[in-house]
Amino acid sequence: MTPTPTATLVARDWAEIQERMLVPLYEAVYDRLEVGPGDRLLGLDCGAGLPLLLAAGRGAVATGVEADPARRALARERLLEVLAAPPEPPAPPRPYDALLAFSPAPAALAAALPAVRRGGAVALAGWGPAERCTVPSVLGGGPAPQDLDALVERAGLRPDGSGRVFCPFGYADVDSAVRGLLSTGLYASTADSVLAEKELAEALHPFERSDGAVWLPNIFRYVIARVD
Repeated sequence: MTPTPTATLVARDWAEIQERMLVPLYEAVYDRLEVGPGDRLLGLDCGAGLPLLLAAGRGAVATGVEADPARRALARERLLEVLAAPPEPPAPPRPYDALLAFSPAPAALAAALPAVRRGGAVALAGWGPAERCTVPSVLGGGPAPQDLDALVERAGLRPDGSGRVFCPFGYADVDSAVRGLLSTGLYASTADSVLAEKELAEALHPFERSDGAVWLPNIFRYVIARVD
């Protein structure tokens, strides 16, 4: 499937503006897992591939899964291996050591687990407490925090720790903030793109600093589990 011009522009806004906002989360999880040379990682919803690049910088071999064709195309431009869907059973010749799902969908998680070795790590992450996150309020009430512990239980995984990470979303100006936040796909106020941009810009004004920059503090939570 060839991405539409609009989809390509949105994907580039994600790659150029938004995805770096989650670097503290990626790095905290990689530190917790002690990701290093020789590790094989599978990253769900990898976007344009930044989490894969960070893992590769630590010496790991990282493969991504990204359903959106425009984001997948950008990741492949970075010479990354990115699949359209989780690998189907049987597992690859050498199973993955870790599965990374920073915005996990239960169905995608279940489809990917057979590719992870026994004892391998599964890292899930999502929004922290609502009172510690400004972005959901700017986006009109969503997304709600996901119950990661319940997801671990339903998937039949063994809990192995958790943590919280400060991930502020900082932008040079309101225009960059609007483009970045719209690229997440989480703002669903209206199908009219012009009206959506206007509504979002108005919602951002309370977070605009004197120099025009926009600062949105957030806490993300991650959970580590193991495949038995």
